[in-house]
Amino acid sequence: MGHSYGGIAISKAADELPERIARLVCVNAFVPLSGESLNSMVPPHYVGMFDAIAAAMGGAVMLPFPVWRDAFINDADAALAQSAFDQLNPQPYKTFTDAIALKTELAAMQLGKSYVNFLADAALPHSMPWHPRLSERLGLFRYVVGQGSHETCFSNPKHLAEKIVEAGRD
Repeated sequence: MGHSYGGIAISKAADELPERIARLVCVNAFVPLSGESLNSMVPPHYVGMFDAIAAAMGGAVMLPFPVWRDAFINDADAALAQSAFDQLNPQPYKTFTDAIALKTELAAMQLGKSYVNFLADAALPHSMPWHPRLSERLGLFRYVVGQGSHETCFSNPKHLAEKIVEAGRD
């Protein structure tokens, strides 16, 4: 299971070890094509913001709280949002810029695939949505819908767990 950037990580794992994976479960995750990076799947103004933050933070990215609050955890009260934010760590910027190399595109892989889409997720603009823009790169997949933000793991972990189970069922 991969969430957000984790979609890139599980894509590479599936490419390297497909025989060890019964089903990929993407939760509002980036689904890359070979040669793409996270930055190639977000709007240009995000890349500009990431570039500026990485330059100021010595090669890492951590969004300012007000940006993260509105885009990532818009379904939580202020106290929960602050508590969740306080648990985060900066992410190395190379994870945003390094392109993935896949021998086989995910759509061509003969394994189960699911995409969980939380409808209040505003981490990507609605003009460049998670679903169907990125989810359809899986080829044939099971589509599961949930109510929540990008950070449902903090705001409603029980609902997230239910949706992961639903996505992973046989």
